[in-house]
Amino acid sequence: MKEKAIICVDDDEVILTSLGEQLKRRFGNEYTIELIDNSLEVIDLCEELIAEGLEIPVIICDQKMPQLAGDQLLIRLHKLYPQTLKILLTGVAEANAIANLINASALYRYIPKPWDETDLLLTLTEALRAYEQKQQLAQQNQLLLATNQQLQESLSLLVATLEATADGILVMDDCDRVIRFNQKLTDIWNISDFLANQPDTNQIIDLILEQLSQPYCCYLDHKEVEFSNNYSILELKNGKVIECYSQTQKLQDQRLGRVWSFRDITERQKAENLIKHQAFYDGLTGLANRNFFDCYLAETLHKAHESGNEFAVMFFDLDRFKTINDTLGHGVGDILLKDVVQRLLTCIRQGDLLCRWGGDEFTLLLPKINSAQDAIRIAERILEILHPAFEINDHLLRITSSIGIAIYPEHGQDADTLVKNADAALYRAKEKGRNNYQQYNSRINSQAQTLLKLENRLHYALETEEFILYYQPIIDVISNKIVKLEALVRWQHPEFGLVSPNIFIPLAEENGAIIPIGKWVLKTACAQNRLWQKMGITPLKISVNLSPRQFQEKNLVSTVSRILAKNQLAPSCLELEITETTAMQNTDLAKNILMQFHDMGITLAMDDFGTGYCSLSYLKQFPLDTIKIDQSFVKNLIANREDVAIVKAILSLGEGLDTNVVAEGVQSQALKEFLATLECQYMQGYYFSRPLPGKEMTTLLLSGAGKVGDKFNVFSGIGEEFS
Repeated sequence: MKEKAIICVDDDEVILTSLGEQLKRRFGNEYTIELIDNSLEVIDLCEELIAEGLEIPVIICDQKMPQLAGDQLLIRLHKLYPQTLKILLTGVAEANAIANLINASALYRYIPKPWDETDLLLTLTEALRAYEQKQQLAQQNQLLLATNQQLQESLSLLVATLEATADGILVMDDCDRVIRFNQKLTDIWNISDFLANQPDTNQIIDLILEQLSQPYCCYLDHKEVEFSNNYSILELKNGKVIECYSQTQKLQDQRLGRVWSFRDITERQKAENLIKHQAFYDGLTGLANRNFFDCYLAETLHKAHESGNEFAVMFFDLDRFKTINDTLGHGVGDILLKDVVQRLLTCIRQGDLLCRWGGDEFTLLLPKINSAQDAIRIAERILEILHPAFEINDHLLRITSSIGIAIYPEHGQDADTLVKNADAALYRAKEKGRNNYQQYNSRINSQAQTLLKLENRLHYALETEEFILYYQPIIDVISNKIVKLEALVRWQHPEFGLVSPNIFIPLAEENGAIIPIGKWVLKTACAQNRLWQKMGITPLKISVNLSPRQFQEKNLVSTVSRILAKNQLAPSCLELEITETTAMQNTDLAKNILMQFHDMGITLAMDDFGTGYCSLSYLKQFPLDTIKIDQSFVKNLIANREDVAIVKAILSLGEGLDTNVVAEGVQSQALKEFLATLECQYMQGYYFSRPLPGKEMTTLLLSGAGKVGDKFNVFSGIGEEFS
């Protein structure tokens, strides 16, 4: 058997090397892979290989090359080596080059760059198979010629050859009468039973045509036209897909007939369709994915450039979706995503494109709008349609969305700018409190740049001592005394001043800076508490928040223990706060860590209670000393009956679990008195005191406000200022 070579031509050494490596991995055992970077040297290489006895089934050639363009090279090669299949690589669909090759019958396939490796290997596998099949058909043609000359001697060999092939073979004479077919043909077309009862084999053509979904795609019934060799894909009414080759048989200038080759490629076609579907559609929701969106947006931009019409790009995500994933699991999260998509689909118009960008992020392209109001109405509809709760696995889940809107051409005239600005508007919506939409404006970019500066500075803020600890009292409203202080970190930025923790804490969580910041807070709070004790101030408990990422640290318990020991601070003087979400990310881990802290004598609090999805069955397993009611349930308590019911339930839960309950966000005397009627003993908020830096808190404590027996009257009047 002759050795075979695949030639790859590209003037870009990196691309050529990458192409060669991919082909060698797949075909290196069977074929010699020749790489050449000069198109002018290809013909000489072909002559050398053939002189050495090698066949050249396939040549893969780049289009844009400085010496000789790919289409011109392939046309020359086709004249010299017509049996070799030619594949063109092109960075863009260059119609003229492809047309030149098609007109010269010199192109087997073209593949766009950058190529998908799977697609490339499938195409090349098909090409090699096609080459082998052409060779096989050529051999059969020779056998047919020999049969005409020595019919009796060669007949048995021909029949054996036909039956041995994996393809269905049909041989027709010069008058288009069926003169031979193999068993595989009858199997592929399911006509064995008919032929058993019908000796007229010429009806095979009619039987085949009847099964085609588009009979005009097949040339079997053309009686009077001389055809060149051809290839086609035939789709059957029953869903099968058949690959079809045909070749005219000639003796000198005399047409002897035609040989047809059929192969069932249904499963291969399904696999290829699946790969294509996975490339452009999301497997969970069935929505188009980012790749499809990019293509559709490019097409919409092209049309808008020509027509001058407006269109809108909307970028939105689900608020606090991560909390649901972390607490209830990804299974519930996936079901919620699919249910959300079903509601979203009711909001869009015909021609609009809803895509899953990734995770809980979505994009919506509105290719036809009369004004920005059209996009705003759809955004309002999305917020409205998501308002009713989702019932999933006995959980009643409420989800909201933050939406960013960018309008072409006002907010961008290219795809990247429109998507970027819609994304920036989305984050502006989150800053506005979530569950709203925002249109892009130029100020948003300035805010985004500020966030980027803050994120970059975070990594150096500890070294430059820019963080400050503030302390806010928690009050026993029955005795009117401070019972503990909560340590709250603030960032004194050299350019932007005092930065809100609502801005920098999420950034620190995302980039990992929260780990060293959290450790610094713990060390500083413990050192400050010990200093107060040395100053003669009655020992107070200081409460320190542990971030979700900090809580996952393997050495957390030992770190806390070392900090207490270094400051000679009793564990009873420290309280650690975690959120529901933190506890539910890994309940076994949370229980283990909390029990270790509990055994050390450190008290434990669950912060922002009611905002997560903590199961009561888990809650009772955690050794909690305090539950803190999130301020979102407290701020509108007097006017909101639902919040009253929730607060009452939490207070009752705390009593049943023998756990203290603290109401956060108390900002007025009326709110304090109302909470007192609900028998809430512990409160925290601006009505009593804003958070104070260490020096001011020291002055306050030295004044006697925190000593046993002293009434906590120091902050009377502050509540009016912040109410």
